[in-house]
This record gives sequence, C-alpha cells and structure tokens, in this order.
Amino acid sequence: MSQTIRVAITGAAGQIGYALLFRIASGAMFGPATRVHLSLLELEAALPALEGVRMELEDCAFPLLDGVSMASDPMKAFEGADWALLVGSVPRKAGMERNDLLRINGGIFTAQGKALAAVAKKTCRVLVVGNPCNTNALIAMANAKGSLPKENFYAMTMLDQNRAIAQLARKAGVPVSQVGRVAIWGNHSSTQYPNFYDAQIGGKPLPEVIRDEAWLQGEFLATIQQRGAAIIKARGASSAASAANAVVDTVRGLTTPTPAGAWVSAAVCSDGSYGIPEGLMFGFPLTSDGKTHTIVKGLTPNEFSKGRIAATLKELVEERDAVKDLMP
Repeated sequence: MSQTIRVAITGAAGQIGYALLFRIASGAMFGPATRVHLSLLELEAALPALEGVRMELEDCAFPLLDGVSMASDPMKAFEGADWALLVGSVPRKAGMERNDLLRINGGIFTAQGKALAAVAKKTCRVLVVGNPCNTNALIAMANAKGSLPKENFYAMTMLDQNRAIAQLARKAGVPVSQVGRVAIWGNHSSTQYPNFYDAQIGGKPLPEVIRDEAWLQGEFLATIQQRGAAIIKARGASSAASAANAVVDTVRGLTTPTPAGAWVSAAVCSDGSYGIPEGLMFGFPLTSDGKTHTIVKGLTPNEFSKGRIAATLKELVEERDAVKDLMP
C-alpha cells in the first residue's frame, strides 16, 4: 500500500453520498493497494447526520480507510484533495424553471470552484455529479481557472452509459460484458444521445446484431433519456445506488487503462472535436491511459446522430449562456 489518496465528497450525507462512501472505503474505486482518506462536506444542519455516517464507516473497520474528516466549509473539505467528487446540489422542485435551478446551483459551484483553486492539490481531478452536472462542472472549472487545469474537470454521464449497455444487452439477449463502444454524447439530461450506431455486441457492429432500428431510434433512446424519471416514479426517490456505482465506474475508468474495445463516458472540456465549441462541457466517448483521458477521434456520425448531437449541443449552449456572468 504505497499511497493514500485524499478524496473530498460533497453532499456526503445524502442518498448518493451514503451509497458511495462505503464503496470508496472498501477499495472499489482505487483498488486494493491504495489507502484513502475521506473528507466529507455537508451543510451545517446535516453535520449530525454525517457524524452517524462517519460512525458507520468506522464500524466497518475498512483496512484501506486511513481516516474520515467532516466540514461545512469547502475551504476545509477540499484542502489537499487528490479527487473531489461534487455530489451535492439543489434538486429541481415543483414550479422551478431550469434557469432558476442553474442560478441556484451556480452560486454553489462558483464557491466550490474557487475553494478548489485555493486549497486542493494542483493535480486534483474533479468529477461533478450534482445536476445539472455539465453546466455545474463548467462553472466550477471556470472559477478554478489558473490553478487547476481544465482537463481535470469532468461531469458524470457514466450512469447513462451503464443504463444504455444494460438495455442493449437485454434486447440482444447477451451478458452486459458483450456490449462495447457505447458512449453518451452531450448533456446529462433528456437531450443526451446514447450513440448506438458505433456500439458493438460481441465484437460485431451493433446494427448487425440488433436489426430493429425503429426500436433503437425510438423506445431505446426514450428509455435511457427518461430512465431517471422512471426510477423516481417507481421507488419514490432518485437513483442513488446506481448513481453511486457510476461514480465509482467513472473514476476507475479514468484512473486505469481502458481495455481494448471499450469506451468511458464523461463530459469533458471540449477541444473542438466534432464541431463542439471549445470550452463547453460536453459528453464524448473517451479512453484513458490511467493518467489522462483522450476523446475518441475519427468517428463519422450519420444524419440521425448529427441531429441528436445538435439538439443536446443547443441545450448546453443555452445553459452556458444563462450563467455566463458566473464564469470569470
């Protein structure tokens, strides 16, 4: 056990945080040879509940857990962080317009971006989970400019990739391990595009295995785009466990070399690839060498894919423009 990674987690007493912390402490995120220190951030009013979570972590006696610290001040929680998992955000409530949500969360992620710039390690990598995660990540990245490199910021779309893989495997009647090269383009919202045209099943092009294009363009896309709402309707709460699992998958996918035939989904700062404006936090198919990510190049989206990508791009540009005054 050669190192200890300091992981800051916001919204740590919430449902996703609760599902996530124990998996990190068990070694699921960074592997069995890496120790972790969990630095937990919560609102002052939630600190008593967070103390209960800390007690449970202690009671698990995880060999890899070096310690747990708690704070309500991001300047304390982010100090010396190697990774920051920004899970906490204000959820959309009845009667709230999207721009209202963007403004409320914009203030939170402005402050967190500045705190990360001030006290996190200069190599800190940041994964934003709290929605609207693409634009929240854009705001945090902009406010950490000059301290943390833009390449170190991500917004989570891996949950959508996992959902897409599961649905495609079910349709094809194969294990999920047979489904590869699925990626989420654009925004983590109902405009996202889970691109199936470049996917593979058992090493074959997916359209050669699933020949029902009407299902792919219709029911499949709608299922993935609306999956979060369907889970809330079914269980009366959001998808906490699968979201926490996707956080683990994202970090593991970015810190280990990507296997041949596999892609990792995350929104990253666009470098202009595929005509996406530079600087926009946009979901792409990625690979990783374990240290840095690379946007998969050389794909040729067909007309259907171009239309879907254009729609999600339009939404992200509108979100960016709505909060441009929060980005120095």
